[in-house]
Amino acid sequence: MIHHDVIIVGGGLSGLRAAIEAKRAGLDVAILSQVHPGRSHSGAAQGGINAALGNHPDGHDDTWEKHAFDTTKGGDYLGDQDAIMKMTQDAIRVIYEMDHWGCPFSRYEDGRITQRPFGGAGFPRCCYGADKTGHYLLHTLVEQSYKFGVKLYVEQYVSKLIVHDGVCQGVIAYDMIRGGFEAFTAHAVVIATGGSGRIYENSTNALINTGGGMAMAYQAGVPLKDMEFIQFHPTGLFTTKILMTEGARGEGGYLLNGLGERYMEKYAPKFMELAPRDIVARAGQTEINEGRGINGMPYVHLDLRHLGAEKILERLPGIRDLAIHFEGVDPIEEPIPVVPSQHYTMGGIDTNYDGATPMPGLWAAGECACVSVHGANRLGGNSLLETIVFGRRSGADVVRYMEGLSGKRPPNPRTADAALRAMEDKVDALHRAKGTEDAYKLRTEMALVTRDYFGVFRDEATMAAGLEKLLDVKARSKNVGLRVSTGAFNLDMIRTLDLESMIDVALCMAAGAVNRTESRGAHFRTDHNKRDDANWLKHTLAFYRPDEAGPRLDFKPVTLGTFEPQERVY
Repeated sequence: MIHHDVIIVGGGLSGLRAAIEAKRAGLDVAILSQVHPGRSHSGAAQGGINAALGNHPDGHDDTWEKHAFDTTKGGDYLGDQDAIMKMTQDAIRVIYEMDHWGCPFSRYEDGRITQRPFGGAGFPRCCYGADKTGHYLLHTLVEQSYKFGVKLYVEQYVSKLIVHDGVCQGVIAYDMIRGGFEAFTAHAVVIATGGSGRIYENSTNALINTGGGMAMAYQAGVPLKDMEFIQFHPTGLFTTKILMTEGARGEGGYLLNGLGERYMEKYAPKFMELAPRDIVARAGQTEINEGRGINGMPYVHLDLRHLGAEKILERLPGIRDLAIHFEGVDPIEEPIPVVPSQHYTMGGIDTNYDGATPMPGLWAAGECACVSVHGANRLGGNSLLETIVFGRRSGADVVRYMEGLSGKRPPNPRTADAALRAMEDKVDALHRAKGTEDAYKLRTEMALVTRDYFGVFRDEATMAAGLEKLLDVKARSKNVGLRVSTGAFNLDMIRTLDLESMIDVALCMAAGAVNRTESRGAHFRTDHNKRDDANWLKHTLAFYRPDEAGPRLDFKPVTLGTFEPQERVY
């Protein structure tokens, strides 16, 4: 049994920033991560991070309040405005802190950080480092974690929370290098495991983005919030769904249909390609559905050719590399085939704006959490911001929590031992099972159901059929088995355990989507195509029922504030 004051699960931007905040306050902090933090999915974010710095020539009148309004409106008024205000106020501090820690932002000639336009924003406020912003931010925080002496446990698969009398007291993790499970006890646990994109077949997300952190909290009794809201990015590569950053459109890229038209003029004539992502994704999917894809194919074009080679090489070098290597297209010479692709989970573990969950001793930050600042639709540039803002706030709240603990007695060892034995017994039972169902086939089946039944456009009949298929997958998953139950790098065991978590997360998404009879943000129903504030200006909460296949749904009100809900027009 290993003990630390604080355990952070996940080594991306949120986890690293929470760890640094707690560590520099004097706490004993450890990060447990499936991959080295430098390989976390935060590094895949490309376009930039929002803050009302006012550096752009067209951005001098920008303020954090205007950033808050754009975020609230962009989220179709489902975001909690107190949390949004915290995020946009903290944003300016966050950028300068990262700058002072050495993040290599792109610069204007006078040395100020450059800012580009992004979707749904009234001002160009997206700070960036070429088109590798997430990568630069991530490695800056990795360096700081080493500087402050944060303990790293790398290639650890965290599978279960340790809970005693309703209080989180640690985690159970599988050590991929040595093999075998270990109990890690702590006074505080922060889940920072990223999104759940891999429950969809057509996702831009990394393979480790399975929603496992969400599922751990959910199965321990913490509700998941607003899981029906799934963002589809307008520009995933046609073949692989790899992300083509919104920064490409921020730099002036066009979206073209098979007729050569800049089709966004029909859908958002003022903002064009820089309308919010839900609107741009629906527009692209509509063009495809109505037969105006390129040469009748199910994709449209992202055209950068008019930007010129110099600008592409300076500001979008990563996009060019990805397009060449994964689609065989050089955007200097040819337009890029793109298609709306699952990209982001607006919902997640229910937290307040300090990252605290309803369970004492447990926090969550980043995409795995739902504060809620994104509401029904996230604006581009706000996800990197959320990770660092609420990673820091979570770490600071953990420090306050620890200061209030009397005696700091170690967590109950018998509880940790029991949780460890339960995990080992579960894996042993999977190995002894006959395994009449193949876990990998079920996982593929689940991901195809979410893609085909819970996509950009939704309706009751389609979603109800999809929910039944997911329930069937859940029932059949009880009959999977393991080929090998022990040993180092047992990926068969990890993927099989992932299946249960992924199906639970998918069911929360599906149940919430079927139940919400309105269109709001990324949740667009053709049979209820208007927003319904009278009945649905509220958050969905999904609670785990161990004896039932799907979740129990409940609701809580949205925190309103300065900005009264109004028609969302771009």
